[in-house]
Amino acid sequence: MPDAFADHLTDTTPPDTTPADTTPATDRVLAAYTTLRLGGPAGTLTTAADTAEAVEAVRRATVEGRPVLVLAGGSNVVVGDAGFAGEVILLRNRGVEVISEGAGEVVVRVASGEPWDDLVAYAVSSGWSGVECLSGIPGSAGATPIQNVGAYGSEVAHTIAAVHAYDRIEDRQLGMAPEQCGFGYRSSVFKHNDRYLVTAVDFRLTRQDLSSPIRYAELARQLGVEAGDRVPLEQARQTVLKLRAGKGMVLDPEDRDTWSVGSFFTNPVVPAGFFAELTAERGEMPHWPGADGTVKIPAAWLIEHAGFPKGFAGVGVSISTKHTLALTNRGAGDTAALLDLARTIRDGVRDRFGVELHPEPVLVNCQI
Repeated sequence: MPDAFADHLTDTTPPDTTPADTTPATDRVLAAYTTLRLGGPAGTLTTAADTAEAVEAVRRATVEGRPVLVLAGGSNVVVGDAGFAGEVILLRNRGVEVISEGAGEVVVRVASGEPWDDLVAYAVSSGWSGVECLSGIPGSAGATPIQNVGAYGSEVAHTIAAVHAYDRIEDRQLGMAPEQCGFGYRSSVFKHNDRYLVTAVDFRLTRQDLSSPIRYAELARQLGVEAGDRVPLEQARQTVLKLRAGKGMVLDPEDRDTWSVGSFFTNPVVPAGFFAELTAERGEMPHWPGADGTVKIPAAWLIEHAGFPKGFAGVGVSISTKHTLALTNRGAGDTAALLDLARTIRDGVRDRFGVELHPEPVLVNCQI
């Protein structure tokens, strides 16, 4: 993992206006850049090797009135079969820099194109605690605040100190404190909003050889500890990787169960009164307390109990054979078939339980 990050993220001086390299038309099919391996062609596809190139590509498209789609790992996006007619920017900036150190903590600035799991592995090997339970998640570091990525009782909002972004409206680069980012359950001000290009993220991590307290019951059981206990960083990482791999959630080109966007639906959050009525009618179901007295219901449980088991198939697509929440491309599918399957599942859950499921990934030129 390189300890270098040359871009000056708060500099408002216009960068070099030399156009970034543009991919030939024959290579513009976006299926090549998404973990689903689905999606039609881009109007223009530009590879940005550093932050300045990315900012200039976005600025140029804005001036010309063309829509912009930024892709890095392509792990949380569903692109329609017609593709995206505007400017697609492949974000390939890299780098990690320690920007401050204090008593027992370190703040690292990570370029948005840095692969997320590479960062997690680097943090664990460096004795930096805070992101180890987010091991194995595909995609880039810059995508994590957009989705407020989370798993096994952790989410990136717990460790983010600042998000650096280019503001298309004000034509300037800025640093945003966590309270400006609007973090919520799998959401932020950056999601479904093309105003900002995330260029780097600052993470505040703890210098220690032990993990953050284990919050997730399944992970605690696998580790053989109680909730709230800590374990060695590497043990936490390897256990999370094992759990994720068992669910088809660690990318493997040979495993079609990993040809997905991970969890396709978010866990629904419902009012406590509605949940009480639902359980009175349908019986007990697993749940967790949500914010402000709400109740969170696991979408996977709802899907299975609405009649959609693992492996439930559409045309060239199916629910993963390992995890009910993952909708997968079996190699011969297209986006239309995937969305048909998603609609069937959504409608079935609504009919059975009266609960509406919502997609977790960003849908580009398509909808369910």
